[in-house]
Amino acid sequence: MQSLIQRHRVLLIHLLFWCVYSSFFFYQIIYARTKEEPDWARIFKDLSTHIVCMMIISYLNYFIFLPRFLKHRNLGRYILEFSIPFALSMYGLWSLKKMIVNGCTFSTPWIYTQKFVVNLTLSSLLIVLFVGMLKFVEEWFELEARKKEIENERLTSELRFLKAQINPHFLFNTLNNLYYLAFTQSPNTTEVIAKLSQMMRYMMYDSNHPRVPLSKEIEYMENYISLEKLRLNNEVPILFEVRGNTDGVLIAPLIFITFLENAFKHGVSNSAKNTWVKASIEISGKACVYIVENSKMVETDKTVTEKSGIGLSNVKRRLDLSYPDNYELTVQDFSDRYIVELKMNLI
Repeated sequence: MQSLIQRHRVLLIHLLFWCVYSSFFFYQIIYARTKEEPDWARIFKDLSTHIVCMMIISYLNYFIFLPRFLKHRNLGRYILEFSIPFALSMYGLWSLKKMIVNGCTFSTPWIYTQKFVVNLTLSSLLIVLFVGMLKFVEEWFELEARKKEIENERLTSELRFLKAQINPHFLFNTLNNLYYLAFTQSPNTTEVIAKLSQMMRYMMYDSNHPRVPLSKEIEYMENYISLEKLRLNNEVPILFEVRGNTDGVLIAPLIFITFLENAFKHGVSNSAKNTWVKASIEISGKACVYIVENSKMVETDKTVTEKSGIGLSNVKRRLDLSYPDNYELTVQDFSDRYIVELKMNLI
């Protein structure tokens, strides 16, 4: 209903104006004849004739003369072009009113007075000018719609660019893992290649949609965790839990993976003791809470830290574009652990 009103709002404004004006003019006719018995046939003829004439001259200006003025910006030309048909229409309307009111018999002298002609002309000019102002309202609506369209195109392009940045980032990490397994001649190398192929299929095809089933995103994350477990020889405690019903729940693709990647990159190592990663997703209706915790190791390479910041700023920007004002991201940095909590309203 709201979208229908938005699409036809200019037409609705015009209809509303003519309804209000018709009601006002009808009241004016009745009020002027309070001492007489209403002649409804004559009143209807007067009302319909007046409104039709007003609409004709108003929309001649709206669709022909005013667009020419807006194009050429020549006020003198506009006044000259418009004044002739306006004067002719006023004379025609006055003549029709004389026929309707008294059949041109001079039995109603007020309709022949200069005051009536001036009032009719000025009131008609005001109506024409008001309808003309609606042209500027329409132009403003179109300008706003175009600005919104351009903004949406820009945001869509930026979102695609941000998503494209994820692919090389993920490939870099996974190829490092694969190189390590191949270098150590691990029997799990073929399994890693198979899981990598499955994940790449998701990234190349499924993630191109604005929203994907949360179940597929979780499957992608589970594959990623499996790869990390193989790389770490299952020596590091890793916990991943999903709570709530994920059926029918949609989410922007590749939102969660960056936090999980950072947890493994900076929180666990084969050479470090007492390292761990915990991740959980909880769904309650449209509300989603995603928490990633990892043990904290001493950073020895500032370059790695700076690169991880690029991935974090990327996902923050994607959240701003995909879930504006519908998410809350909290990062807690303790001496022994790092906690990221993301609360989202999956609209």
